[in-house]
Amino acid sequence: MPTAFHKVILFGKRHREKAMVSTLLRLIQHLENKKIEIIIEKETAEICGIKNHKTADENQLAGLGDLIIVVGGDGSLLSAARAAASQHLPVLGINRGKLGFLTDIAPNALNEIDDILAGKYLQEKRFLFQTDIIRDDKILYQQTALNDVVLLPGDIAHMIEFSIEIDQELVCVQRADGLIIATPTGSTAYALSGGGPILHPSLDAVVLVPMFPHKLTSRPIVISGNSKIKILINKQTKALPRLSCDGQARLNLKPEDIIAIYKLPESLNLIHPMGYQYFATLRDKLQWESKPY
Repeated sequence: MPTAFHKVILFGKRHREKAMVSTLLRLIQHLENKKIEIIIEKETAEICGIKNHKTADENQLAGLGDLIIVVGGDGSLLSAARAAASQHLPVLGINRGKLGFLTDIAPNALNEIDDILAGKYLQEKRFLFQTDIIRDDKILYQQTALNDVVLLPGDIAHMIEFSIEIDQELVCVQRADGLIIATPTGSTAYALSGGGPILHPSLDAVVLVPMFPHKLTSRPIVISGNSKIKILINKQTKALPRLSCDGQARLNLKPEDIIAIYKLPESLNLIHPMGYQYFATLRDKLQWESKPY
């Protein structure tokens, strides 16, 4: 059975925006009126100039609250998701972005939060990726991603030559501008723009979408979510590619680097209001028709 929430941790966008700050301040007032204990993520408090509330670093939230509420768009929720999953905290999103596939609550509908605080909500699990960059048999860098891991060209658009291996089996060697590896959550993000399929979030699956491949026969493929993926940057590659996890900092790669991608043991517990429907969200965000012509 869903449980009620009494201590709320607030996250906002990573840059000051008038609409976000206004919504965050109204949310604080709303929660205070409900006698809900509030903790504000430290960087959010600094960006918004909030000084009269308890704050905490995003990596030290465990035990401080029982729900994270994010004010922003999907990018803001992605930032919070990594901290939330590792610290076993559920997440609810208030949309102050553009599309908002993950942020359900409208900024003028804060009353919808009351039912959620009282334990009336839907929840679903979304899995995340763990990504290791390996060089000379050593892990140089690790990062998690809720949406996608993207292999990108460097400063100049050059084709990258790389090998793809799934569960220790060679899939192919590709020459392309890059590769998108997306979870079902990320299938409606960059991978969708690249021509990939939409994966229902209940699927335990991963999609690989080539970016402008040299061969037209290189198509998106869907594999098991438990697959272990390895990408080897071939030594013939002249351009130095980069790697991005959830659109965050791009990491420089070298020929013969290995990118290992696999499912993180911890998952994200995403909170939705009662009445949430996934396909209704798709119809709204992608402007699909809902009535016969």
